[in-house]
Amino acid sequence: MIARMLEPTFLKAPDGPVIHVAAGAQENELISEPHQHACGQLFASLKGLLSVGVEDEVWVVPAIHAVWLPPHHRHYAASHGPFEGWSVYVAEAACADLPPRPCTLRISGLLREAVLRAAGWEPGPLDASQARLAEVILDEIRILPAEPLGLSLPRDPRLVRIARALIEDPADPRDLDQWADWGAVSSRTLSRRFVTETGFSFTAWRQRARLMRSLEMLAAGAPVTTIALDLGYSTASAFIGLFRRTFGETPAAYRQRL
Repeated sequence: MIARMLEPTFLKAPDGPVIHVAAGAQENELISEPHQHACGQLFASLKGLLSVGVEDEVWVVPAIHAVWLPPHHRHYAASHGPFEGWSVYVAEAACADLPPRPCTLRISGLLREAVLRAAGWEPGPLDASQARLAEVILDEIRILPAEPLGLSLPRDPRLVRIARALIEDPADPRDLDQWADWGAVSSRTLSRRFVTETGFSFTAWRQRARLMRSLEMLAAGAPVTTIALDLGYSTASAFIGLFRRTFGETPAAYRQRL
C-alpha cells in the first residue's frame, strides 16, 4: 500500500513537517496506477523487486535500491509478489536541492535505519530530535550515488509478457525460439524489438534480469554458489565472472560493501 498511498496533505501546511514516512506490508501484489504528487517521494521495498514506471521508462528495482521522484513526476509501481516497504514524502519546498530527475539510489544502512525509525512518528510537526533525523534523511537523498540499475521493459505487449515471466523466474532455461513460440511472436521480431525497445539484446536483457535478482539474493545473505545455481548458471565461476564484468567487483566484495 505504501507506494500508492496518497501524499499527506499536512505537508503543504506552512508549519507542516518537512517529511512524512510510512511503512507497511501487504500479502498480495502491490499495483499502483499512474499518478503524481505535489511533494517529492523516495520509496523502496524491504523484500523483493519493484517495477516502477517513470516517464518513458520502466525500472526493475531490487530491495537494495530506492526510487527518488521529484515533485510532479508521473509514475506507477508494481511489486513482484507480496509487498513490504516504505515511502518518504518530502515537502515540495525542501526538494529544491534534491535530485531534479527521477533516479534510483543505492540505499545506505544509515538511510534505511533513519527511515524505519521515522516511520513510527505520529503525523504532525516534528520536535527537535525528529527534525535532526529528517535532515539526515534529506542529506542521504542528496549525497547517495545514483545507480542506473533499473531494467527497461519493452513496450510491445507480447514482449512485456515474456519479460515479466523472466523476471518471475530468471533461471527459466528456454531459449529465444522457445520464448518466441510461447509469446506468439516470431523469433526475428522478438530479437529485433528487444534491442529497439530496451537497448539490450534478448540474451543481454535476460542476463541483466538474473543479475538484478542476484543483488537481492546477495542482500539477503544467500551463498554465492546457491545464487549461481538458482539463477541458472552452470557454475559459480560463470556467475562471478559476469557479475565482475558488469559491476566491477565480485559478488562477495559487493555484499561486503553493502
